[in-house]
Amino acid sequence: MWQLGPIAFAAPWILTALLSLPLIWWLLRITPPAPRRIDFPAVRLLFGLESTQQTPQSSPLWLILLRMAAIAALILGLAGPLMNAGGVMSGSGPVLLVVDDGWAAASNWPGRLAAIEATIDRAERDNRPIALLTTASDREGRQPAVAGPFKGEAIRGLVSALQPKPWPVDRAGSIRALKRFSAEGSIPVIWFSNGLADESIAEFASKLQQLGSLEVLAPPRDELPTLVFPPKLELAQLVITAQRLDAALPKRIRLRGRAEDGRLLVETEALFKAGEYQAEGRFDLPLELRNRLTQIDIDGETTAAAVALLDDRWKRRLVGLAASRPLDKGPSLLSDTFYLERALLPFSEILRQPIDQLLKAKRAVIVIPDSETTTKPERADLDRWIRRGGIVVRFAGPVLAASESDDFTPVPLRRGGRTLGGALHWSVPAELAPFTDKSPFHGLAVPKDVKISRQVLAQPSLGLTNKTWASLTDGTPLVTAEARDKGWLVLVHTTASTAWSNLALSGLFVDMLRRVVWLSQRVEDPGEKARPLAPFQLLNAFGRLENPSGVAGPIDPSTLDDVSVGPTSPPGYYGEEEVRRAVALAPRLGTLEPLGTLPDGSVRRGYEVSPEVLLGPWLVLCALLLIFADTIATLVLRGVLTRRLLRFGAVGIIAVGIPGSLFSVSKADAQSNTKPEAFALQAAARTRLAYVVTGISEIDRTSQTGLAGLSAVVRRRTAADLGTPVPVRPAEDELAFFPLLYWPVDARQGRLMPETTRRLNRYLENGGTIVFDTRDQQFGGGTPKGRAALRTLTQGLNIPPLVPVRPEHVLTKAFYLMQDFPGRWSGGRLWVEGSENRANDGVARVIVGGHDWAAAWSVDIHGQSVFPVVPGGEKQREMAYRFGVNLVMYALTGNYKADQVHVPAILERLGQ
Repeated sequence: MWQLGPIAFAAPWILTALLSLPLIWWLLRITPPAPRRIDFPAVRLLFGLESTQQTPQSSPLWLILLRMAAIAALILGLAGPLMNAGGVMSGSGPVLLVVDDGWAAASNWPGRLAAIEATIDRAERDNRPIALLTTASDREGRQPAVAGPFKGEAIRGLVSALQPKPWPVDRAGSIRALKRFSAEGSIPVIWFSNGLADESIAEFASKLQQLGSLEVLAPPRDELPTLVFPPKLELAQLVITAQRLDAALPKRIRLRGRAEDGRLLVETEALFKAGEYQAEGRFDLPLELRNRLTQIDIDGETTAAAVALLDDRWKRRLVGLAASRPLDKGPSLLSDTFYLERALLPFSEILRQPIDQLLKAKRAVIVIPDSETTTKPERADLDRWIRRGGIVVRFAGPVLAASESDDFTPVPLRRGGRTLGGALHWSVPAELAPFTDKSPFHGLAVPKDVKISRQVLAQPSLGLTNKTWASLTDGTPLVTAEARDKGWLVLVHTTASTAWSNLALSGLFVDMLRRVVWLSQRVEDPGEKARPLAPFQLLNAFGRLENPSGVAGPIDPSTLDDVSVGPTSPPGYYGEEEVRRAVALAPRLGTLEPLGTLPDGSVRRGYEVSPEVLLGPWLVLCALLLIFADTIATLVLRGVLTRRLLRFGAVGIIAVGIPGSLFSVSKADAQSNTKPEAFALQAAARTRLAYVVTGISEIDRTSQTGLAGLSAVVRRRTAADLGTPVPVRPAEDELAFFPLLYWPVDARQGRLMPETTRRLNRYLENGGTIVFDTRDQQFGGGTPKGRAALRTLTQGLNIPPLVPVRPEHVLTKAFYLMQDFPGRWSGGRLWVEGSENRANDGVARVIVGGHDWAAAWSVDIHGQSVFPVVPGGEKQREMAYRFGVNLVMYALTGNYKADQVHVPAILERLGQ
């Protein structure tokens, strides 16, 4: 291959034919045109005879230039010219492709494959063999090795089978592979880098350049992947840390929490400030949703390091209530356990047993009332249990106040109680002070009627303030806590009953216990550590869970935090369905830095690949057109092509064209005759949603992808089996097959034809529903332009009076209970038919809104959302899907939900 600026020639030897152009010019210059033939009588020869001898005239200059251009275009076209061919590779040896196929390559894997394919094309045009080195260990655990050199389809087969691995690259193993590789000549090396550096990167790059020339393809620093780490629990909130590798500019990311089935549960934003490499986001979830949370990822990132898996240690745990006496012994209304059970039952499952049995029952929280005494061995067992992640909540009372040997408390205590009228007395009952921002109770309202008449005092100390979660208005601690390794020891300095305070009678008591339980995680069982954890579900490099494959084996739970990810231990879940442990990738990657300075003489560029343009066919076509023009010109100069022949040719073209056009018309008629039958078969074979074709490509494409996304959601969540959405043209297609017609409104649409209006009115009268979407709600309440376009479009339609959707309307409860109906935009009103349409089973014939629902429902071929939703993000998109489900169920089932209001009366009558 030979390159001249941006144009390369695949067969440059053909260009030598251009050297013959001067000779061709000379031959054409001295060759006269063919004599012109003129019909005339023989006597004409006697006129104008001259004795002067004449030499033939040469060809006209324009004809010579025409022929030279045709010959030059043909030669250039046969030489295989290419635009953006990528240049000629240096060296005389085989080409070595070095591909970083670790976890970071997944961020733009299609772009990397396109660059690799373009490089293979360059090598094949130079007839160069190609060797391949992938720098990550394969799924069977084999270290990197150079494959090849190969030619042709062999190397393409290897590249097509490449997939990124969910573990880092092996630079040391790659260096050893390069030392074993030998080939003749200078080797051009093209390194498809992941853009990351490690301790071996300098030696690796130097070894690559020693083979010959070095060309490095790497993503820009601002496109390097972002990492997310497993969350930390702070005051009942999940705190997620994200890390980036380039801090030059501020950056905002969106963190998403998902359930096990992939549903979005919560999302929040994290902001990287300029110069900062880490950012935090917080999830404030109720226990019910936190128990469903299994995955946290970054919106827009497609690597395993951008996914943090949550195992069963993050779920809500069962609560143990220490009680050694029978349930029916003593007056229950005076016992601490009575109030504790009532406060814990709304959000926990309570197991009431003695302490030794609770320790064996794998409780995450153990609540010990003052009435339950503890022995010294039990306190030692509780301490070991706390350090493995448990939470013990103790309540003070007369027993603890009188005990001199019980030191199982977060802070040292003064023995004896502080009471009304005592030595350490209050003149009036004490009130609670507002909770500080360092307390897990922060944000809870303190009722004024909660009074504390007696408590156990803490000994003053320097660290007392840091261990205080709640205090009284005079500053004395009411709740203290101490962190012990992975768990907490919490002490409430008053009773759990009404003996010393009325706290147990308030809703604050329930909320405080709820917050403490929020802090709980699953306690590690020493018996579990003895059992290896087998691979259960593993992450691939793109951050998606898959079934185990390759050589992945079990891991030791005792060394879970020290596991290094690799082919034998990829990131993912290990264990069983009930007991799983998550191995995250980001915490095990160590220190990451962007790729720095490369060896002198190396070339660095991005992965952007300009598409190659084949110029050869166009030049050959140009040459053929010039040759055809030359032929016509020659016939005209010789007089062969006369006006008479031109007229004859025109008549022939017309004679041939008319039957052809008639044939095409008849064929089109035949197709138009068969189109209604095919359309009817397609529409009637399965229930489908339909959208009106507007003729505006971007709107019609959004309608198609939006209804496709909605149909998929309806199939997944309901019993309605919807087929592929159908585009309809009201002027041509039969509308009776569709229960719902989605019509996006745009000012570029013209007024309807009378026949179209008649067909639409018939559709509405026979039970059809049209949803008009003006798509202008982003401006707040719709725009005059959108309303004007709707009025223009609907002129002539029999649209009944419209009113805003009332809270009791069937659309608010057809499947989901909802009062707002957002799409891509939120806010504004939804308008429906004012009076009940009894002829249509209570279903409104016309629904009007401006929320751009199709854009919110739109998904691409991979099932990913296409358009952002404003301002609520993915939570708003979920509400848009719910409205779509309600809309479909409303159109399909009518007023069945409205009839449910009569169910109580019917059941009462049946009972009588």
